Amino acid sequence: MDIVMVGACYLDTILTQVPLPPYVRHSLIAPTLIHCLLHLSVPHYPEEDTKLRASNLEIRRGGNCANSLEVLQQLNAVRPADASARGANRDVPDDDPSRPDETAKNRLYLLACLPKQDSPATRQVMQSFGNGTPISFKHCLYRADSAEAASSYIIRSSKTGSRTLVNYNALEEMTVAEFEAVARDFQAEGQSWWHFEGRIPETTLECIRILRRILPGSKISVEVEKPGRQGLRALAAEADVVFHSKVWAEDCSC
Repeated sequence: MDIVMVGACYLDTILTQVPLPPYVRHSLIAPTLIHCLLHLSVPHYPEEDTKLRASNLEIRRGGNCANSLEVLQQLNAVRPADASARGANRDVPDDDPSRPDETAKNRLYLLACLPKQDSPATRQVMQSFGNGTPISFKHCLYRADSAEAASSYIIRSSKTGSRTLVNYNALEEMTVAEFEAVARDFQAEGQSWWHFEGRIPETTLECIRILRRILPGSKISVEVEKPGRQGLRALAAEADVVFHSKVWAEDCSC
């Protein structure tokens, strides 16, 4: 089965605030989207227009789809490579990170907007999945005029438990036409599962309708988190499987 995860890829900066004891304590929190995660440890939440020394900094890849793919590649059973898989990838160099692992039972794909393909940020995202990853990046949309990935700066206070997030994304979002071109690269008779983040409901809804038309046998799942966001309920109604947040379930009395 082909499993395609469609979503944002970020490099997240996580700023972790900790009380300032006689020794330095480090805190770590998990990222959310494919962001660049920056973890910065500070003694307390900074006041506006003040200076504060950090005790720790960590940068990592984040993103719902990216994190899900990382779990799936660990769960993915392996089997001997078959000739058809080798043939499909014969033009892709062995050391190319976009080359999928031919021994994987399920073929995993990431569809996300990334900076230009040779940028350090894009290489960092690909390498974050580890050497020999079965995840294919060949359908990612590389923005030639951008060198930086989307970023998320996260400040977490160990003292209060609060989290403050600031996101920045200068990458052009995926268009419906770009998605349709990717979808047509998959065989109509093949098995595929397409998972979407509910980031831009209007675009995602059109993408789902394209799949229903050209890949009618595919399974479609979506993530919905914010019950007040316009268009998410229509999006959930179109999907085969819905992953919802706690606040969504509470709002719907699920």
